[in-house]
Amino acid sequence: MRFAVEAWESSARECIRETLARYAHFADTGRFAELADLFTADGALEIDGRPPLNGRPAILEFLTSTKQSLSSTLKRPYIRHHVSSITIALRSPDEAEAASYFLAMTERGPDHWGRYRDVLVRAGEDWLFRQRRVRPDGHSAQSWRATRNNEPA
Repeated sequence: MRFAVEAWESSARECIRETLARYAHFADTGRFAELADLFTADGALEIDGRPPLNGRPAILEFLTSTKQSLSSTLKRPYIRHHVSSITIALRSPDEAEAASYFLAMTERGPDHWGRYRDVLVRAGEDWLFRQRRVRPDGHSAQSWRATRNNEPA
């Protein structure tokens, strides 16, 4: 394992972590336009079991419908995503892959959990998702996700 890193590598890793955190915060606070802007213009959000969502408009439309489902199902319609065990592989100064785990909580407790697999690209000072693959691993029996007929969220 290599411990010495160049300055650009440290900066890239921190910026990528910030992109991952913003995704969760924007999702949890309903700031979907800002979340969609974390993707490249032609970026893809791929959720296992669903057709890929290609481009910011498709991602925004999906997130808006997800919020409506959450609001109609829960008394207190909130969700909180917890992201952990982040690994980042820098492929070049302009491209990286990241892997992490997530746990989503609602008023009912643990709702659903799974893995993110990401390809990110540098866009100026920021890093954007070119592809985010969401792989749900499971959900609680009384979860909001279970009420969606096992549709990933």
